[in-house]
Amino acid sequence: MHEKRISRRQFIGSAAALAGGILLSPLALKAAEKRATGTAADQVPLGKTGLKLSRLGFGTGSNGGSVQRNLGHEGFNRLIRYAYDQGITYIDTADAYKTHEWVREAIKGLPREKLFIQSKIGGNPQNPLQELDRFRKELGVEYIDSVLVHCAVSKTWDEERKRVMDALEEAKGKKIIRAHGASFHSIPALARSAQLDWMDVHLVRINPQGSHMDTPAEHWNAKSDASHVPAVVEQVKVIRDKRHGTVGMKIMGEGDFTSREEREKSIRFAMQGGLLDVIVIGFKSTAEIDEAIEFINKALAQTA
Repeated sequence: MHEKRISRRQFIGSAAALAGGILLSPLALKAAEKRATGTAADQVPLGKTGLKLSRLGFGTGSNGGSVQRNLGHEGFNRLIRYAYDQGITYIDTADAYKTHEWVREAIKGLPREKLFIQSKIGGNPQNPLQELDRFRKELGVEYIDSVLVHCAVSKTWDEERKRVMDALEEAKGKKIIRAHGASFHSIPALARSAQLDWMDVHLVRINPQGSHMDTPAEHWNAKSDASHVPAVVEQVKVIRDKRHGTVGMKIMGEGDFTSREEREKSIRFAMQGGLLDVIVIGFKSTAEIDEAIEFINKALAQTA
């Protein structure tokens, strides 16, 4: 007698029918499957780039990268490997963080194709392609998954840094990088980016408390508060409607959120449906990684 094999979908539906005496509707079944698979470690699409990365990313730029560098190479390596073992395959770095070489050492032996590495190019260098060659050498990789224009502030940032943008487009054509975009530090710069077809990836400062978030003022240290949150969310929704990739940063308010309740509130906000593709958090301990995963998984289960 041959054993009858059933699919995972059939199994979930049958189990629910036995438990409740009724069959799940297609919509309820879809929700049940989402609850079963919605986690921080999910490989999710990044806009319409065709690329996937873990829903939670490991940031290496806390306080300009000093927090991660202060772990020492051995501690940093252990933390990256711990994150990888939990399914965190997205690593966020930048030239300004001085962590390229640190990432290179930490990922040695890991399968490159399973990693998503994002870096950022600051200023307006004369030869951006030469800078990208240096990045690849420092990271020990043949290609970088995503490279961003670092810290766009003015509403005309795309005109001011056109040379870098053109070079990133050329690098993408040569498969030196797989996607490009920018990180933002003002609402005018973010609003301008939402109108640019060139954009693949937007790295946006966002949390419900408004800490260290984009503001209406076009300068780096403009005071942020919760009143600016709706304006940022509005721009992010415009970006999402265009199917550009959205990455949330400053989820922990650059360390301002010292209570567990505040940190969970911010992650719950970031996980709301239709807002962000993924988020990145700068970690310094395994406990922080575990907590972020716990909060993300819980938020996804509640919104499924």
